[in-house]
Amino acid sequence: MSNEKRIRLVLIDDHKLFREGVKRILDFEPTFEVVAEGNDGSEAAKLVKENNPDVVLMDINMPETNGVQATADLVRYFPETKVIILSIHDDESYVTHALKTGAQGYLLKEMDADALIEAIKVVSDGGSYLHPKVTHNLVKEYRRLAKETSSSIANKGIEYRQPLHLLTKRECQVLQLLADGKSNRAVAETLYISEKTVKNHVSNILQKMNVNDRTQAVVSAIRKGWVEVI
Repeated sequence: MSNEKRIRLVLIDDHKLFREGVKRILDFEPTFEVVAEGNDGSEAAKLVKENNPDVVLMDINMPETNGVQATADLVRYFPETKVIILSIHDDESYVTHALKTGAQGYLLKEMDADALIEAIKVVSDGGSYLHPKVTHNLVKEYRRLAKETSSSIANKGIEYRQPLHLLTKRECQVLQLLADGKSNRAVAETLYISEKTVKNHVSNILQKMNVNDRTQAVVSAIRKGWVEVI
């Protein structure tokens, strides 16, 4: 029997069909346990108080109380419970608003099962997780703002250079593709390697860069000029 910690989950989404689909995916993961479900953000605090989950999967658009408002309440009253926002919006303003409110993850509803499972595990362990497409949009916005303020000393002299002192050539390629917003599957297809090999490369990159998740790795790489962002 596995000694891996069980992760207790609450799922809140007003679309029953979508909620059932997500629950079906989660039920296949032996370390996950969906302890409660809700239809609206107004139920979030009550469900968390009654069930003490590790992670709440929260739809961003709901009729009474939206996911961002509900997240703010959970962060205030149940700071140990982590929130992953589920959304159809990849716009940077939605993402930054959700993260500023206290969400630790932001997933697009077009996600695949592997991304959902990975996000839950990362966030449960204290990291943050953004859908690859969302990460790429944030990176583009970061670069846009950097160009607008290029007169400041902080943004001058950033030259692209691969961190070959720290990462292997293959790991540099993987890091660049992460910055391009590629999922593990897309990285594997681009480099003609297996997804398992990609996951191993990502784990090595995180360890060598001393960061908790791929989002932190990409942001750090941008600041250091280790990746090119178009």
